[in-house]
Amino acid sequence: MPQESIFGPVAALVALTFLVLLLIPIKRFRAGAAGEITGEDFRFGESARVPGHVSIPNRNYMNLLELPMLFYVLCLALYVTHTVTPLEYGLAWAYVALRAAHSAVHLTMNHIYTRLTIFALSNVVLIVAWVMFFVGLFASHHP
Repeated sequence: MPQESIFGPVAALVALTFLVLLLIPIKRFRAGAAGEITGEDFRFGESARVPGHVSIPNRNYMNLLELPMLFYVLCLALYVTHTVTPLEYGLAWAYVALRAAHSAVHLTMNHIYTRLTIFALSNVVLIVAWVMFFVGLFASHHP
């Protein structure tokens, strides 16, 4: 398996992050044009006056910058150590798919239990991928 293949899932998650980032000004400008918010509502972050449908893309964007940071580090570590395996590659795509599903739920119906379940599954996938990375890395250095 080409080690560079690990950057496919990375590119997909980066694209999702930028897509959600694009939704933030769209929602804010629409809400501003409708008179739901003013510029003052963002002077110190989002005030309590900002409606949920306007603040959710920003919250989802923050979600995509928090724990996924460990995904990016893992993918770089796999590439640098030449330990990208088909299983790690599959786990990377599973993580991206779950994060995309989480964003889709969060940005649309926002059903809390569905969102939580998907989020938890994505975290389990990431943990398993990290454990496999460390097990494989340390196993390769011990005869």
